[in-house]
Amino acid sequence: MEDFKKRTISNELEEYFHECMPLFIALGDEVRLSIIESLSQAARNGNKDGLNVNEITRKTSLSRPAISHHLKILKDSGLVAVRGAGTSNYYRLTLKGCTRQLMKLGFMVEEYLAPD
Repeated sequence: MEDFKKRTISNELEEYFHECMPLFIALGDEVRLSIIESLSQAARNGNKDGLNVNEITRKTSLSRPAISHHLKILKDSGLVAVRGAGTSNYYRLTLKGCTRQLMKLGFMVEEYLAPD
């Protein structure tokens, strides 16, 4: 690969990696992974509406403030969506966009590392 093209891909890769940082941060914590696991289990069991903070608290044995803090990070990263119903918010996984984002990053890395 010519030098200019390699530098261009490197710059694009660096920019896109930084765009993916919130996702890496969200996935880099055991507590958030346990919340993701609880939401995933609820979806597999047919609960398409998601779980509210009280339900997540019972499943993870964490405090409500801790759950709320971690849910905000998950929501900001795009891993979780929130839907209000009355006085409760229900959280569910929204993995499609995040999966596409990580796949694109993987393809970019693959292209960058491909031999000339």
